[in-house]
Amino acid sequence: MASNEYSIQEAADLLGVPIPKLRRWDKQGVLVAVRTDGGHRRYPKELIDQIASSGGGGDKVAQELATVKRSLAEKGRIIQLLVESEGRYRDLVETSHDLIWATDAQGSFTYLNNAANDVFGLAPKDLLGRCFFDFEVDTAQFGNRRFLALLKRSGEVKHHVTHLRTENGEDRWIGINARVTTNDMGEIRGIRGTARDITDEQRALRRIEYLALHDTLTDLPNRHAMQRTIEAAILSGAPGALMFLDIDHFKYINDNFGHRTGDSIITGIGSVLREAVRATNGELCRIGGDEFSIHLPDALRKDAVETAEHVLAAIRQYRFQAGKDKAIANLSASIGIALYPFHGNDLPTLLSNVDIAMYQAKDLGRNRYALFDQESGVLRNTHKRVHWAKKLRDALDDDRLVLFAQPVVRLSDSKVMHHEVLLRIRDENDTYVGPVNFIEIAETLGLIQDIDLRVVEKVLEYIDRNGLAGKKVRYFVNLSRVSISNQDWVDRFMKLLSTSRTQPNQLVLEITETAALSEIDVTLKFIRRLKEMGCRFALDDFGAGFSSFYYLKQFDVDYLKIDGSFVRDLASDSGSRLFVKALNDVAHGLNKQVIAEWVEEPEVRDLLMEMGTQYGQGFLFQRPQMLADESRNMSRVYRAGLP
Repeated sequence: MASNEYSIQEAADLLGVPIPKLRRWDKQGVLVAVRTDGGHRRYPKELIDQIASSGGGGDKVAQELATVKRSLAEKGRIIQLLVESEGRYRDLVETSHDLIWATDAQGSFTYLNNAANDVFGLAPKDLLGRCFFDFEVDTAQFGNRRFLALLKRSGEVKHHVTHLRTENGEDRWIGINARVTTNDMGEIRGIRGTARDITDEQRALRRIEYLALHDTLTDLPNRHAMQRTIEAAILSGAPGALMFLDIDHFKYINDNFGHRTGDSIITGIGSVLREAVRATNGELCRIGGDEFSIHLPDALRKDAVETAEHVLAAIRQYRFQAGKDKAIANLSASIGIALYPFHGNDLPTLLSNVDIAMYQAKDLGRNRYALFDQESGVLRNTHKRVHWAKKLRDALDDDRLVLFAQPVVRLSDSKVMHHEVLLRIRDENDTYVGPVNFIEIAETLGLIQDIDLRVVEKVLEYIDRNGLAGKKVRYFVNLSRVSISNQDWVDRFMKLLSTSRTQPNQLVLEITETAALSEIDVTLKFIRRLKEMGCRFALDDFGAGFSSFYYLKQFDVDYLKIDGSFVRDLASDSGSRLFVKALNDVAHGLNKQVIAEWVEEPEVRDLLMEMGTQYGQGFLFQRPQMLADESRNMSRVYRAGLP
């Protein structure tokens, strides 16, 4: 018999209870015996001695046993709860998509859950003894060193992002939360924490960052990326060159072949430029519209010029098939070149000067390059061009085209019969700038077409909004030669008229004599088409250009407007009187009505009436004023030479 056990007889004697009672207790679970291989009951010596020492008879023993049983049952319940809790914990940990890990003081893994397979491509058991940084990508090592330094200093790090590569060579970005564990002496015992696979989020973030710095059409770096690169290059102190390239007459391609074709050409030009700058170590960007930039780090003038010549030749050789029977060839570009730090040692100055150089190339005839020229006359003219290019685009985008009107009166009784619409641009200071400052530049930039169409649109809206549609009042609107010679613009213009509730005969379209005679066939065709819709026409500034009465009979116009330079000096200049009288006689013979501009004196008005002029327009009757419904709550500010 084991020395630490009692037989049933020994236990009965010590406890003072009969053997049958011990058997009942065993059966009832009050005092359970252990059975030997032979089936004999044995009782733990320590337990029997403890019960026997408490004294008392059978009832006392029974109570003591009941207390022991309850204590054991409570301990069993607590143990069961702990087992269940540990089971839940393990279920949660092992089924978690997040990596849960622990390391020793040296950072080697001592525990990982099953998410290790997804993060590292290895089972947890294969990772024991290894660490995070065994899998780091080279670019992540510096960030990870900072992570460890911060963890040792503060004891906890949250949301640390690192780039790892799995055992299978797949890239993973993970976000780590970590906390150190210490002993009573404050010494690090290990690290534990969680990690989450954030690869999808990081790829999406990098895609967003990529799109923010790249052009979606050509996949080239964009203006923002270019500016970052140039700023860094200037700060480095090394010299270099920046080129701006603009496709010549690209608006014509968009207008005549459509924007889809235009986009295809931009993509094709992008490929041509990539190949052209490949051997130069140049950095190509698309900075907007049909503009590209080429950055040549460490380049001087000779390098930049050679690259520009090579690029121009490559573009001239490019051919684009717009359709089965349509090929677009003879494309060309204008390139501006500025060198840093010589033409600018800060980003704004350099960008401004390279932009000016590009416009200098256009002014010199296009299809060429121009190195930034600081000579005062050229620079001043180009500065003005660049200034107005931005100002006009902003005015169109911000809808700051404002319409003024000056009445056309009947000279016999000074009654207002019609109105001439005059365009102004409202600048940032609420000052109104007249067309003499920008019309010519708008024509050379190709912006005049958008301006003309916007003006007509505003006039039609004004007539409709003020209930003037169908009334006996006409509005004279100036149109540019550039607009009426563009077939796409004419089609858009006619569509605008056909969809408006305003009657076309309420519009009098003014074309200057010089514009009409510069492209006679185009002008005649335009007049004929718009006459069929009901529009009327006026030949403006007659006498200021060719002064050819011969061509006058070819133009089916309703009004002739005498150039103000003849009218202003009518009282003192016999030559002006002779011309105005002759014009009135010819106009009456051709059944056209005459309007005299710049009528400022009563004496001039009287002379005009004597010569048979029907209408007058000028300060004698009224200065130009903002169209009524646009003038509310706005002060009128005039600039010298505004009308």
